[in-house]
Amino acid sequence: MKDRSQDAGERRLVEAAQKDPSRFGELYENNFERVYAYIARRVGNREEAQDLTAEVFHQALANLARYEWRGLPFAAWLLRIASNAIADSWKSKAREQGNPSSDELLSHHIDMEDVEQRAKLFRLVTTLPSDQRRVIEMRFAQEKSIREIAKELGRTGGAVKQLQFRGLESLRSQLDVSSRKKPVAKPVAKSGIRSAGKSGGQNG
Repeated sequence: MKDRSQDAGERRLVEAAQKDPSRFGELYENNFERVYAYIARRVGNREEAQDLTAEVFHQALANLARYEWRGLPFAAWLLRIASNAIADSWKSKAREQGNPSSDELLSHHIDMEDVEQRAKLFRLVTTLPSDQRRVIEMRFAQEKSIREIAKELGRTGGAVKQLQFRGLESLRSQLDVSSRKKPVAKPVAKSGIRSAGKSGGQNG
């Protein structure tokens, strides 16, 4: 969790970005993993997760002047926008398919500790070798079977299982090391995607 000095620093950064939109890039860098991990868990499709993440930051920038600091992390506001964007996407798909939206799917409950843990895991996944990373993403984010992954990658099922095992072992060891360290204020790793999306959101 953040301490008061971090909260004060984030508040100053938000206020600076409200005066000068070019400063918004720092907010993007600091919060990208949180937003992407939150969305990716719910949509299970990498391309859609990237599109919705870009849309969230586009909406946030478009509505930043209306944002009011209320003592909560800036990420909480971004995740509210993300939740709305996901709900709109599901509703649109449901209308196209003739299916009613599920109240459970459209729940707006946000567990910040879970979000932070998943953002941390996302950052660690990006450090894996490319073949391990791709298998882990396809297996757990896209929820594909070993057989589906093997077919798509042109590998045997045994090779895919071995890549999955190595990737999970690497993640487990990194998480163990991280959990043994004393908590310190640490900047979020930078990551650059991605295009901008559409319309606006509101401050909750």
